[in-house]
Amino acid sequence: MKFQPRASHFIDGEYVEDTNGAAIEVIYPATGEVIARLHSATPAIVEQALNSAKNAQAAWAALSGTERGRILRRASDIMRERNYDLSVLETHDTGKPIQETTVADATSGADALEYFGGLAASLTGEHIPLGGGDFVYTIREALGVCVGIGAWNYPTQIACWKGAPALACGNTMVFKPSETTPLSALKVAEILVEAGAPKGVYNVIQGYGDVGASLVSDPRVAKVSLTGSVPTGRKVYAAAADGMKHVTMELGGKSPMIVFDDADIENAVSGAILGNFYSSGQVCSNGTRVFVQKGIKEAFLKRLSERLAHAKIGDPMDEDVSFGPMVSENQMNIALGYIEKGKAEGARLVYGGERIERDGYFVQPTVFADVTDNMTIAREEIFGPVMSVLVFETEEEVMARANDTEFGLAAGVFTNDLTRAHRIVAGFEAGTCYINTYNLAPVEAPFGGSKMSGVGRENSKLAINHFSEMKTVYVSMNDVEAPY
Repeated sequence: MKFQPRASHFIDGEYVEDTNGAAIEVIYPATGEVIARLHSATPAIVEQALNSAKNAQAAWAALSGTERGRILRRASDIMRERNYDLSVLETHDTGKPIQETTVADATSGADALEYFGGLAASLTGEHIPLGGGDFVYTIREALGVCVGIGAWNYPTQIACWKGAPALACGNTMVFKPSETTPLSALKVAEILVEAGAPKGVYNVIQGYGDVGASLVSDPRVAKVSLTGSVPTGRKVYAAAADGMKHVTMELGGKSPMIVFDDADIENAVSGAILGNFYSSGQVCSNGTRVFVQKGIKEAFLKRLSERLAHAKIGDPMDEDVSFGPMVSENQMNIALGYIEKGKAEGARLVYGGERIERDGYFVQPTVFADVTDNMTIAREEIFGPVMSVLVFETEEEVMARANDTEFGLAAGVFTNDLTRAHRIVAGFEAGTCYINTYNLAPVEAPFGGSKMSGVGRENSKLAINHFSEMKTVYVSMNDVEAPY
């Protein structure tokens, strides 16, 4: 098997195997073929990984930020040099087209390593002068052992988005990728060690939900960072709270995208395509509720259908292919089930709506029009290539409808009236908002949601606050007075 790793886990700087763990089959979504077999972590593997991270943490934190940053930046360079090979692995792990993975996956992970590597040397405290000569100073300290739990849609990126700020701050990490896409994170761990990271600083173990639960509940763990669904987030958040652990939750969404009648139609259609069909719709921040102002609804739908007809669907390793399979048979069946619900509840199918008859887990890009706010496809996260187009007339109306959801990850607006654009984003109940574009996530900018879509932020300087804490030191230059 071409993609079989040397072993299932990467602990203390080397590959480790324990075949007593439950089997994990890695399936290439484009063909349904098993391309690798791994094993879920046994309790002994979990123990080994946590001990390794715990034992390595103090020495790693004792290095200067400059030294830690140098290693992260070197890892970034290696990742960029191997971008194509890493992209091939990512394509087979997830099914995403090579056209996409070469520009959006390992490159994004490299960006995170480079950004936080550059930031590491600047992580200082401050001096606070007080009256009478007293003063306070603060020390930014690492939290300790961090656990990262990844999702299957961006396995390389997520492994770096969590690992880079954690390591920059002096923490060590045990990362558990999704059991659906377990291969890419192992390469991240390999590259970090090659770049000079000491043994135990970044460990990867495989597993199902029970492995994640055992990591989250372990008293050696100071911080948990999860990317996943809201139901999983609830469980992880509750377990982490029991141990008063620091938490970052990047969860799901049902994000609105509002298109006003003065918007540039081509740009709006492009935004809707990127916000619904990139990665075959398997992106947490997708703008799957597309609110189109009444006057341009038919023009929007017509142009959208014309553009979707140019999507090239097929072998993800073909560089001309722009739309690939869904990640798994289960996820495909979930999407197909929602398509049937959309039809049954009266939405008008204007494009797609079928499984593509070929090997693998392919679903056509699908567009429903005449969707109402109470339909299932407009309320629940599908995580597949299914767009709901809803019509609105006034700004006040659409804002109330856009915010009428338990989610709050992302939101976008297309309009040529920039005053209105800023007014709209000020009113969105969402953590990540877009004006005249959609789904961009540069490492320099915070990314995360509000309401049920999560807590905390990934990327940017804000991530540093989620992977470190401040110690306050009061220094007296005067005698101490007491009442008796």
